[in-house]
Amino acid sequence: MSEKVITLNRKARHNYEIIDTMEAGIVLLGTEVKSLRDGRINLKDSYARVKNGELWLIGAHISAYSHGSYNNHLPERERKLLLHNYEIRRLIGKTEESGLTLVPLKVYFKKGKVKVQLGLARGKRAYDKRHDMAKRDADREISRAMKNKGRFS
Repeated sequence: MSEKVITLNRKARHNYEIIDTMEAGIVLLGTEVKSLRDGRINLKDSYARVKNGELWLIGAHISAYSHGSYNNHLPERERKLLLHNYEIRRLIGKTEESGLTLVPLKVYFKKGKVKVQLGLARGKRAYDKRHDMAKRDADREISRAMKNKGRFS
């Protein structure tokens, strides 16, 4: 499939343990789509929440379009996400029951439409983050040693 990634939320995988992922459409204005084509979006500190049976993306910053006129969009407005009703009901159960949250992982174009990949996530504690960093460093050292195994010093 032709998928052009606009932005990734790199901090999400650092701060959260991702349990499940899903794809959602997003309701945008014309100037927002033009800004996205320029790659002007920031997902830092953004999340999704269910309100009145609808899913909303909160805290995502899409910069104002540079060639927009007086009818440019508000950069930090809440944007509606598009999912089937059964998917939203499942998310309501998961987020309320077990203390999980919905975090946007990436925004991308797919067949000309803007999509958001959402992750059902549980927050990591500080010691989990340190453990992950130590494991990553150890793996890097092992791969470096294996790469240099045949060389003489």
